[in-house]
Amino acid sequence: MADDKSIFIGASRKPDDSYQRAEQLLLQYGNRHGLITGATGTGKTVSLQILAEGFSNAGVPVFCADIKGDLSGIAMMGTAQDFLVKRAEQIKLDPYDFQEFPVIFWDLFGEQGHPIRATISEMGPLLLSRLMNLSEAQEGIMNIAFRIADEEGLLLLDLKDLQALLANIAERAEEISSRYGNVTKPSVGAIQRTLLVLEQQGAAHFFGEPALHIADIMRTTRDGRGAISVLAANKLMMNPRLYATFLLWLMSELFEELPEVGDPERPKLVFFFDEAHLLFEDAPKVLVDRVEQVVRLIRSKGVGVYFVTQNPLDIPETVLAQLGNRVQHALRAYTPREQKAVRTAADTFRPNPDFDCATAITQLGTGEALVSTLETKGVPSMVQRTLVRPPSSRLGPITPDERRQLIAESPVSGRYDHTVDRESAFEMLQKKAKDAQEAEEQAQQADSGRSRWTIPGFGNDDPAPQSGGRRAPAPRPSDRQTVAEAAIKSVVRSVGSSVGRAIVRGILGSLARGR
Repeated sequence: MADDKSIFIGASRKPDDSYQRAEQLLLQYGNRHGLITGATGTGKTVSLQILAEGFSNAGVPVFCADIKGDLSGIAMMGTAQDFLVKRAEQIKLDPYDFQEFPVIFWDLFGEQGHPIRATISEMGPLLLSRLMNLSEAQEGIMNIAFRIADEEGLLLLDLKDLQALLANIAERAEEISSRYGNVTKPSVGAIQRTLLVLEQQGAAHFFGEPALHIADIMRTTRDGRGAISVLAANKLMMNPRLYATFLLWLMSELFEELPEVGDPERPKLVFFFDEAHLLFEDAPKVLVDRVEQVVRLIRSKGVGVYFVTQNPLDIPETVLAQLGNRVQHALRAYTPREQKAVRTAADTFRPNPDFDCATAITQLGTGEALVSTLETKGVPSMVQRTLVRPPSSRLGPITPDERRQLIAESPVSGRYDHTVDRESAFEMLQKKAKDAQEAEEQAQQADSGRSRWTIPGFGNDDPAPQSGGRRAPAPRPSDRQTVAEAAIKSVVRSVGSSVGRAIVRGILGSLARGR
């Protein structure tokens, strides 16, 4: 039902319960961002899967997170199951073809996909402070640390680089405070303790080299399909702050590296942010402002960002207003907060006179959604109650053996598998400390050498030997004596005379007694 300019989402239902109108997402507005919401078990993952399939077939690379492992099935061909075939018949999807899609598996821990790494410098002080949940004073010290690293040419690549720099700052706290403001050792120590916790949670796997090249998540295959990068996030979700920080970093990198393209015929990349509430949960205003800025401006780079979450209230209004393509699955409305979420979701749609949007949200079945996408001139379509199409790929996870085979055959196989530890701040600061210690030892030795004194004729006052093992000839003695030499010779003569007289007296006494 879709053509080369749109993605078929499903068929909308008319008041007589017949499914006739095809609901589509126009590729030219695919970079206008989107939102997929709904309670657990209502079909959000399937909606994400069919959109990813559609973008891939249109030649658009996709990056998405696989929270529970269910999305990995997109790499394998689907099979005809009764409920899927029935759904295809209901929405008049003919033919209902099955296919597998080009998938690259990634994993921050390198266990279920290729490792993804970023350097400390690329992450920057703002995102690091968010990741570590630093106080305002501690965030200020983090900014000072990055400033000093820039000024002194210290590369910040991994956690040990940052730890070494912070230890150096603590040693130079008084000097640095006079230049940049108050830097206290307790605050630096608190940051170091937080870094230790972060390291124990597995962040050390993420920071380092080789860092991810953006081009590797923007690949297309020889047949023109976009590669789907799937991030294994089931273990990553045990540290949700790291997950949210990583995805925000990735969006920021895309924003900074990609050129301006205006409004292309289709996106250059589509980015799905699952469990999006983690991005905004307890986030400081400066971070929310950063997300809003990236979402607003990254559209001109040809990147579409689609947030996937349970509740539309999870997304700040300033961000929500920029999401033009909406897929709303069922919501529960038992508590006041849930009822508010339903009203919020209903108010974001262009009304349809055929039904009450707020009531419909609570009555939607599994795999059914309210859909509104951007039409000609970017105007939102009237919301439609839609039965979402079944996926063409496998519904459900792949096996560990299938995953290992796909990773081995990946186009980036071997590129990120081994870490690279080149000279950076850790090694440079160690070298500086060693050089300073050696210089101090040499200075102490020089001071010790200058304080030595010798008496001529006693101790090691011989001139140093010349090359070849021959000793330098002794200097010719002067006819003149120094005061010290004269005094010493007088003492020696006196001692010699006394000893001599004692010996003579002893000998003469013995002779006298022998008579």
